[in-house]
Amino acid sequence: MTAPDTSRAATTLVASDLDRTLIYSAAALRLAVPDAEAPRLLCVEVYERKPLSYLTETAAALLDELARTTVFVPTTTRTREQYGRVRLPGPAPRFAICANGGHLLVDGESDRDWQARVSRRLAAESASLAEVRARLLAAADPAWVLKERVAEDLFAYLVVERSLLPDGWVEELGEWAGSRGWTVSLQGRKIYAVPAPLTKSAAMREVARRTAATRTLAAGDSLLDADLLLAADHAWRPAHGELAEAGWNAPHVQVTAEDGVAAGEAILRHLLRASGPDLLPGPRPERMR
Repeated sequence: MTAPDTSRAATTLVASDLDRTLIYSAAALRLAVPDAEAPRLLCVEVYERKPLSYLTETAAALLDELARTTVFVPTTTRTREQYGRVRLPGPAPRFAICANGGHLLVDGESDRDWQARVSRRLAAESASLAEVRARLLAAADPAWVLKERVAEDLFAYLVVERSLLPDGWVEELGEWAGSRGWTVSLQGRKIYAVPAPLTKSAAMREVARRTAATRTLAAGDSLLDADLLLAADHAWRPAHGELAEAGWNAPHVQVTAEDGVAAGEAILRHLLRASGPDLLPGPRPERMR
């Protein structure tokens, strides 16, 4: 396996969300063709001895090339343990961002200096996790809450039966949390309560500083990715997801024409194209709306 091209890696950083941006569960694939015409899929995550997340084989080849020619940084709300289950194609990324920016992994280990900086900022700018978690549990109804979790002692989330979730509940909790320096978002069946200073963009800027990157590219699909997309020089989001449902966009953010796993492949084509026009031979990818 050849090493990444450090000459280009020193100038272009690519920070991408994983779930429903680059990798997809079976339920999120949204295959729009007959079974006989479906793309070949590569499983990149196994959980409890069962395949969980996929990308197309074409996307796998594109990601392999991207990881060799840029500073590719997986950027996820997943905990370190959850991220550790993912086996992406290509060379292992030197940097990864987990827990929505709470942990910066360097060669697989959480950077202690970054942890300390995050802890100081959260203590100064946000209410405690204990206070917010107590409110979250007091306001929730066991009739529609399936699970409650704390991630890395940084933020909390509920897994809910979305069809039973009362109208306005998330917005009401968000107003309460906002006055205490926290944000609330609904993503699929999960309701996240995250400290406002805990962002993917802050961690991305730190990696850019450490690698002397002069250009940043990003991709993501959820409201927790919005700050990451805004902080990048150029960014992409798929036609599905929380940002799409909210109609969110920005002048330098493009939207794929595709959704589902096909959007993940399209995003990788565009990231590779943007990182260097010589890296992706052949016709230009489809026009994005």
